[in-house]
Amino acid sequence: MIERILLLAPHPDDGELSSGASLRRWSDEGKEIWYAAFSPCNKSLPDGYAPYQLYDELQSAVSRLGIDKAHTITFDFPVRDFPQYRQAILEEMVKIKKEINPGLVLLPNSRDLHQDHHTIYEEGLRAFKHARLIGYELPWNSLSFDSDFHVKVNASHLEAKINALQEYKSQQHRPYMKEEFIRSLAQVRGIQVNAAFAEAFELIRWFI
Repeated sequence: MIERILLLAPHPDDGELSSGASLRRWSDEGKEIWYAAFSPCNKSLPDGYAPYQLYDELQSAVSRLGIDKAHTITFDFPVRDFPQYRQAILEEMVKIKKEINPGLVLLPNSRDLHQDHHTIYEEGLRAFKHARLIGYELPWNSLSFDSDFHVKVNASHLEAKINALQEYKSQQHRPYMKEEFIRSLAQVRGIQVNAAFAEAFELIRWFI
């Protein structure tokens, strides 16, 4: 039913961390995947890295997930300041909707506490209210999470996710980048749906 999928990532790596195995599965199934990232996070880069390093890493990461590099869309909104640019972000999303018209949109979940993530969630609802919507999981950003939609994935999908995350050389100091954490979370979500591995989402809007 769904042939075109769009992921909205406030920052590079949000898509891989939350949904990388699902993106690889859908890519293997022949779905057309688009990835929109809204900030290069230059203010958050460790010392020694060039500006826009994360966007370079993003290009390498999406190739691990089978996503055409031409299907990445990047913007230059300043990290942690998204609420100040709410209208501009919405207008960019509306342009994407007109150009791509996705059947499924992945965006931050409704309980994500990060100000940039919550802005993308709120404006994503407005821009893509006629699409199917699921909210992805980043456990360190939420006090609670409704895991009421799951995507079952296999070992090769999970390996692709891990390999994609390893492309983010500038982010390897983050605790949530550790392979054992990624595997453990996939196992927990898999157990919830009687599978070896899965990724969990918040079901926001669905229709048949």
